[in-house]
Amino acid sequence: MEGNNENTFEYTYSAKRQEEIEKIKSKYVEKEEDKMEMLRKLDQSVERPGNMAAIIIGVIGTLIMGTGMSLIMVWQDTFLILGIVIGVIGMAILGAAYPVYRSITKKQKEKLAPQILALTEELLK
Repeated sequence: MEGNNENTFEYTYSAKRQEEIEKIKSKYVEKEEDKMEMLRKLDQSVERPGNMAAIIIGVIGTLIMGTGMSLIMVWQDTFLILGIVIGVIGMAILGAAYPVYRSITKKQKEKLAPQILALTEELLK
């Protein structure tokens, strides 16, 4: 029986290999969207537009304020007043970022509230 391997069974299991196979498979299988996942996406879509607008306005305001500061510090003899004016304009733009965020987020909440409330009612049942 030493040379007879007909009745032997060999099995190798690798958890990492199985995980990799499942990960690859999940890329190609159509997912049915879960209601909880839909609720998360809707919730994120309420704040995302306001965040993006506020970030863009904040960066622009910061750059303008920095330009004013540079004019003041580097060419203070000739561009002092201009640097102060540009810096104050930059600060005003920077200060407008939060009110813009609040306004856009409020509009998005009003727009998506019925869908979000309907989904939460379904999930709580």
